[in-house]
Amino acid sequence: MAELSVAKQRSSASEHRIQARHEFRGLRTAEHYFTVPLVHREVVPGETITIFAREYSSTSHTPQEAAELPWLLYLQGGPGGRGNRVTSLSGWMKAAAKDFRILMLDQRGTGLSAPIERQSLELRGDAAAQADYLTHFRADSIVADAEHIRGVLGSGPWSVLGQSFGGFCALTYLSFAPEGLREVMITGGLAPLHGPADRVYQATFRRVAARNAEYFSWYPEDRDKVTRIARHLEQQPEFLASGERLTPERFQMVGSFLGGNTRVDALHYLLEDAFLETIDGERLSESFLEQVRALVSRAANPLYAVLHESIYGQSEATNWAAWRVLEDFPDFKPDAEEPLLTGEMVYPWYFEQDPALVPLNDVAQQLAARKDWKPLYDPARLGVNTVPVAAAVYQDDIYVDHDLSLETAAAVRGLQTWVTSDFHHDGIGEDGEGIFRRLFGMVRAHR
Repeated sequence: MAELSVAKQRSSASEHRIQARHEFRGLRTAEHYFTVPLVHREVVPGETITIFAREYSSTSHTPQEAAELPWLLYLQGGPGGRGNRVTSLSGWMKAAAKDFRILMLDQRGTGLSAPIERQSLELRGDAAAQADYLTHFRADSIVADAEHIRGVLGSGPWSVLGQSFGGFCALTYLSFAPEGLREVMITGGLAPLHGPADRVYQATFRRVAARNAEYFSWYPEDRDKVTRIARHLEQQPEFLASGERLTPERFQMVGSFLGGNTRVDALHYLLEDAFLETIDGERLSESFLEQVRALVSRAANPLYAVLHESIYGQSEATNWAAWRVLEDFPDFKPDAEEPLLTGEMVYPWYFEQDPALVPLNDVAQQLAARKDWKPLYDPARLGVNTVPVAAAVYQDDIYVDHDLSLETAAAVRGLQTWVTSDFHHDGIGEDGEGIFRRLFGMVRAHR
């Protein structure tokens, strides 16, 4: 991949405006809009898109003081997750705002940054054209946007905090534009540097199975409840408020609760609402069905499902890796004797059962079959890295595997790891202030 440079990113098409500023509850915000190329590094400038980012700073600094603080770029998890909208400074942001102005990026395709939904994709043409368009919404393009924005803001090398997929993007940044980075902090986001995607799911299926076993050891009554719900859904049609039938395999998606330290216990509260006696016999309650609908629908972030496996694609087709690897883990099949709950795996049937994804089925199939994905990382460059990097690696993370994370950490020169079993994938939401302070101390001590 060609070297990214600030000079190359600036063009006559470059625009930046601040649309509004606000101050409330101890924080100041500024709403930034940037015009960037759809395809970076084009010899002849072509189509542009708008990227949105919100600046957060603390009112403990005067406006003049805040304007002189260095930038911290936050890269959100995903793919398909917009930047956080906060109403006060808490957690990691409270800690970071003592030393930084925070730039909360809506990564391209999310939030206010050229958002991707069925309606907007229809503007691109047929499924093939839509799939081609979406190839420009992976980590390499997100990093190019960030480096472009850094130049427009006139910033020197800035600090980056990447959560989950945001950590994947940070590794791409270290690979192709390390000159733009002062230091990097990563939480639950050390991606494998090489494929195939199958190895990711071989690892994470095992992690999710272990997490199921742990959960059912805490709530043994829920083992029968999960099986009862799956069997009930096979025999009795139950419909979500959005109109589609709830299938056993879609119900298994409530396993997303298993990825959290505190959220895992909320799974028990969900399951206890499941059944209700009616004049037609035992049925699933409206309360339960509505809670499940919110968990299994991708209406709010379709990009997550459409691009999910492509975040692992490098020079080979992902070809529905999770669906294929599932054959090695039959306990996750909905007709298993005691079916397990699933994690973040994306399967082809998502695009047949979720109304928000049905119109994107052809696009998803084309992306799954695509073989010409560009490299997302440069192992040689990472092997001689000089940017201070610290990463929190969660021992039992069901989304980003611990062993694969340490494999990547060993391949990045100077990367320091903090391996802990105190948190799961959502650790930054549970003790963001403590995690940020620890990682910040690690990168600053490394300088």
